[in-house]
Amino acid sequence: MSRHTRFRCIITAALLLGTAALPITSSASQLPTLGDATGSFSSQEEFRLGRAWLREFRGHVGQWRDPITQDYLESLVARLLPNSQLGDITPIVTLVSSRTLNAFAVPGGVIGINTGLFAWAPDQDAFASVLAHEMGHLSQHHFAREMARSERAQLPTMAAMLAGLVVAAGGGGNLGVATMAGTQAAAMQSQLSYSRRYEQEADRVGLQAMARSNMDPMAMPRMFATMQRLSGMQGNTPPEFLLTHPMTQSRLSDTTSLAQQYQTGNVSDPGPEYDLIRARAMLAMNMSDPTLVRTRLEQDNAHPIALRYLDALNDSINQRTDQALAAFDQLAQEAPDVLMLPASAADAALDAGRREEAIRRCERILRLTPGYYPAQIIQAEAQLGINPMTAFKSLRTLADTHAEDPDVWNLLSEAAGRSNREDWGHLALAEQLQLKGDIEGGLEQLSLAEKASTQSGDYTLTSRIRERRKAFNQYQQTLEKFR
Repeated sequence: MSRHTRFRCIITAALLLGTAALPITSSASQLPTLGDATGSFSSQEEFRLGRAWLREFRGHVGQWRDPITQDYLESLVARLLPNSQLGDITPIVTLVSSRTLNAFAVPGGVIGINTGLFAWAPDQDAFASVLAHEMGHLSQHHFAREMARSERAQLPTMAAMLAGLVVAAGGGGNLGVATMAGTQAAAMQSQLSYSRRYEQEADRVGLQAMARSNMDPMAMPRMFATMQRLSGMQGNTPPEFLLTHPMTQSRLSDTTSLAQQYQTGNVSDPGPEYDLIRARAMLAMNMSDPTLVRTRLEQDNAHPIALRYLDALNDSINQRTDQALAAFDQLAQEAPDVLMLPASAADAALDAGRREEAIRRCERILRLTPGYYPAQIIQAEAQLGINPMTAFKSLRTLADTHAEDPDVWNLLSEAAGRSNREDWGHLALAEQLQLKGDIEGGLEQLSLAEKASTQSGDYTLTSRIRERRKAFNQYQQTLEKFR
């Protein structure tokens, strides 16, 4: 595969790419100030801790960086959001590159999903039921309520949560994290294993959100039953989700009974999108043997389009580009409303080094759907190799709307360097580093950015850089408490 391949699992230890948030309208200069501890613990404090926690998490655990999958997950969360009692919380979805079946919620609106979940959730509503349950934990502020009940200090327990999830995701090789896991094992187990009451509340809120979002509430007990069967098959190594969300037969019965009460008969047709994304995710985990993916999809009665999509992805990976593009185009004609199909073709063209073709394909998508993020970032990356200044302008706009996406800042830094904008190059790299928890590195880049902007006479940018330095210092104060 070429270095441009975005359809892949990327595992890093020290310099880890982070997650894309749900659409953010604020500019980069209005990123959250994590050091602001004013307000109640259940709102500003949860947000501050959660965003700091995410930055530290990114520094230890591999993320799957795929804008097509990320966009789909964010749309699924956005569909559940109005019915999940989350108020004004804007969740951030982080996709962890791990075969372990797990999902988790962290105070402040962080929702983590392991790629392994795709292997065991046979349909969209089953997958969404896990998200709905995690959003239930967030909406009921279970972390804050547990802190208030037990009167424990919140930061050591948040650090223990970090250690537990890093180790569970396979990132425990870091000595500091391993030590943290050992010294805080008791706190970790207490925090991650929610009480029976909290689990019941998350089930109830999640089931209600699914019903109101025209999803099948019965998918939740079906998914839980699948996990329970998997637990029995694995003996002493049950799915991580069941270690942190204990599943008893009585809870399964209660969830089934409650789901039956929430059934409305208004379940909408999910379409082929989930099966396409599932094929994409499982192939990324099994590139050496795509037949395993096909067998699983066939066993779960996946949409026929998904099987052909899997073949097209495999052709693209194996550099049969013309064959892959023809297949993607045919699928897009048959399902014209599924944007990930033409986006996959543009991605395949970019991966093959056909930058101009990738740009043309993205332009066609964006004429019909201007805000479709996968097409925007694929187009910007393609432009980077042809017209860096055009890429620079496009990526500055993307950075305003996706300020928590390290990929955008990484590409913007490269585009700025190729466009002789040294000041913006250092600023973009600073933002990328701080999103991955490297505040020291970010502050060093801000100093270089300020020097360059002063020399170029861009005093507006200089003022912005100085404001970001204040925010970075506040980030650092919070992050140091996790170490």
